[in-house]
Amino acid sequence: MKTPNYHDFYQKALIPIGRNDLKILKDTYVSFSESSHTHWLIAVEGVQLPQSKIYFHWKVSIYPANDEGDFNWKKPYYCSANMENMDQAIALASSLMKSSRKDELSSAVLLEKIS
Repeated sequence: MKTPNYHDFYQKALIPIGRNDLKILKDTYVSFSESSHTHWLIAVEGVQLPQSKIYFHWKVSIYPANDEGDFNWKKPYYCSANMENMDQAIALASSLMKSSRKDELSSAVLLEKIS
């Protein structure tokens, strides 16, 4: 597996995982560890396209993390589709952050996957 491009990895502030999201995370996330997964780490990531000029698409990734921000980059909870515009990715990340603060991130991610 290719190592992620942390040069173009823009994480937002850690957000504590709410009770409802924690329950869904326990039921659905393969690598769940109650002691280490206490926060969401939401990030906008650059995905370099395979061409001669350096050109990026952008995606939003969500990782369960601990309170220090440690996370497993190999196992995101959610990754959006690639977007051509970084502003779109930032808007989606902001929307998902709002949902996580309301303890509705799991529902928002499900809706995002469906649409």
